[in-house]
Amino acid sequence: MEELIISLGNFGAACALAFAAMGSALGTGAGGMAAVGAWKKCYAQNRAAPFMVIAFVGAPLTQTIYGMILMNGIATAAADSVAELSAEAMEFPVIAGLAMIGAGLFGGIAMGMSSWMQGRAAAGAADALAETGKGFGNYLIVLGIVETVALFVMIFIQATL
Repeated sequence: MEELIISLGNFGAACALAFAAMGSALGTGAGGMAAVGAWKKCYAQNRAAPFMVIAFVGAPLTQTIYGMILMNGIATAAADSVAELSAEAMEFPVIAGLAMIGAGLFGGIAMGMSSWMQGRAAAGAADALAETGKGFGNYLIVLGIVETVALFVMIFIQATL
């Protein structure tokens, strides 16, 4: 029975990292494509291409780190729950395991969506900065607000484990 809880917990932990990383891939891809397009516009107009747009491209990568932190929390919770469960509770090990799968699956998806949307916002920021050369700080604030969703998900799910 202990193996079942740990296996289900590890599956949930893997989901947390995998879905967060998928979102990071989508987000950095969206931001990267926009950065290349913004640079192309600058080069076509014989203007200097702003290197700072690379900060926008890399912003969605942090959600993968949050996914890893949540992954470690779920894996630890799985191991701890085995030690804490009474013989009576061990009759229903699937319930504890399903909770960890849910935490990893839905937490990872939420962080991944945050990363993807952050990348889309970064795409707009890259285009705007390359066109105007202004507003870098404002654009970073927008990306930070989107990032806050992933931070809240990571923190609040960790608190429930």
